[in-house]
Amino acid sequence: MRPSLVLSRPDLDFLLHEWLQVETLSKRPRFSEDSRDTIDAVLDLAEQIATEHFAPHTRKADENEPYVVDGKVQLIPEVAAALAVFAEAGMNSAALPEELGGMQLPAVVNQAVHVWFQAANIGTSAYPFLTMANANLLVAHGTPEQVQTYVPPMAEGRWFGTMALSEPQAGSSLADITTRAVPQGDGTYRLTGNKMWISGGDHELTENIVHLVLAKVPGGPPGVKGISLFIVPKFLVRDDGSLGERNDVVLAGLNHKMGYRGTTNTLLNFGEGVHTPGGQPGAVGYLVGEEHRGLTYMFHMMNEARIGVGMGATGLGYTGYLHALSYARTRTQGRPLVAKAAQSKDASAPPVPIIEHPDVRRMLLASKSYVEGGLALGLYCARLVDEERTAENEADRARARLLLEVLTPIAKSWPSQWCLAADDLAIQVYAGAGYTRDYPVEQFYRDNRLNPIHEGTHGIQGLDLLGRKVVMSGGAGLTLLVESIGATSARAAGTPWADLAATLDATAARLVEVTTTLWGADDPQVTLANASVYLEATGHLVVGWLWLEQALVAEGHTGNLYTGKRQAARYFHRWELPKVGPQLDLLASLDTTVLEMRPDWI
Repeated sequence: MRPSLVLSRPDLDFLLHEWLQVETLSKRPRFSEDSRDTIDAVLDLAEQIATEHFAPHTRKADENEPYVVDGKVQLIPEVAAALAVFAEAGMNSAALPEELGGMQLPAVVNQAVHVWFQAANIGTSAYPFLTMANANLLVAHGTPEQVQTYVPPMAEGRWFGTMALSEPQAGSSLADITTRAVPQGDGTYRLTGNKMWISGGDHELTENIVHLVLAKVPGGPPGVKGISLFIVPKFLVRDDGSLGERNDVVLAGLNHKMGYRGTTNTLLNFGEGVHTPGGQPGAVGYLVGEEHRGLTYMFHMMNEARIGVGMGATGLGYTGYLHALSYARTRTQGRPLVAKAAQSKDASAPPVPIIEHPDVRRMLLASKSYVEGGLALGLYCARLVDEERTAENEADRARARLLLEVLTPIAKSWPSQWCLAADDLAIQVYAGAGYTRDYPVEQFYRDNRLNPIHEGTHGIQGLDLLGRKVVMSGGAGLTLLVESIGATSARAAGTPWADLAATLDATAARLVEVTTTLWGADDPQVTLANASVYLEATGHLVVGWLWLEQALVAEGHTGNLYTGKRQAARYFHRWELPKVGPQLDLLASLDTTVLEMRPDWI
């Protein structure tokens, strides 16, 4: 059977079963029915649906972006058809509890399932991706009534969900949002304001859209401490669960994107007066949790979305790599070298597949190290989610929670940077053909270019990592990360990987020293000015660690899968990890070149 160009099932099996050993989760009551056979059957189904129903229309959705007719969003029909198959297979509810109609899959398996759809068609997969994150937030923080009203229809795929944070004047700076929510005395609120860049914010794919909206209640504290979270459905819901009148949420326009075009991206107006539910102005909203704690609740969805964004970036990079690999195996050009001098070639020999040229293999090996490293990172973080929720004792749950906190900004940003680089290399492997629309790799690059931006830019993630995560609780998170790396290195003693493990340990120790130096500057501006460099350096260290983990599992096994794993691990440690040294040197110097730059000098 021809290998998939969407994702590598052998790689997924290696990561899930040989490295992460996910079937051991079946020993826990929550996952007692999740045997190896069950997990593999769900993955088989995901691959089939992604390949047959999602991948075929990814180009068509790109060429026919959403548009509006008479206030309604128009999408190509294949999007709804694919999502109907997705819902019918139970994929919307795969990780939800059984009592809410879900399969109750482990988070790590659920993540592996959904990366198939992200790799196959990022635009179509975004709708259920956002919906599942919305439902998970409500399960965690909503009232029982809210959960019963909104989660089952989303689990069934009849309703979709969004997260509405940003505003035209306030992107990542949520302290500056101006959307207001005025209490009505009956337990409801009326919202007025505008929300921008809302993915999936309007469409006709489902009966209803459940918006989770950040807004400020009058009289609350300033800044982010005054933000509350509200459920604002497109259509109000009656007590019996049926849909009532239209809420005052109006589509003001669609944003036209470079890529990722299959997902509507919207400007929404709340309380514009186009609709007046109950004869009153304002969009009806229902408070989630307590007033003024909205950002805390929303981070539940945002953190899940950030890991999901990293997995989406990985999926797009992975399919780009597989397409480039297939092309390089079949495209013939040039002849092999027959002497040391590059110009010495046998002109009488037939052209060879371009994969025979060392520089093409270099690009493919780099891409392999990025996409397989990114997949390992995302699945490892999902495995931590399972540990946080179901580990046998609180100490293990707390350890997983702390490590996940540190890794989340890396899991979002590292794949968004380096799996985008894999798509860039895929174009290069195709050469001139890759720069045309005749081949899919140029779309993969355009689609992937969004991922360093949304759910918190690269710079925001750097500030989060250096400004909060590595110093919280007295640096406990960084300490735990370094200890985890050290435990892997210790297992490498006496193996062919001992020397690379020693270098990894030294790099981790240097990161701790540099972190101390940065925070010893006693000037937050100096400390954080180069936070993006810190993020990149730490990300490469983490992925180097996970490549060592994979190499140790692959050691002693024969076959192309294991040999390829060892070679990619060796490449990452010899070609990529050394890049961290100069970055740490720069950070340790407390360089202020960027900080001192003035706008009028640019």
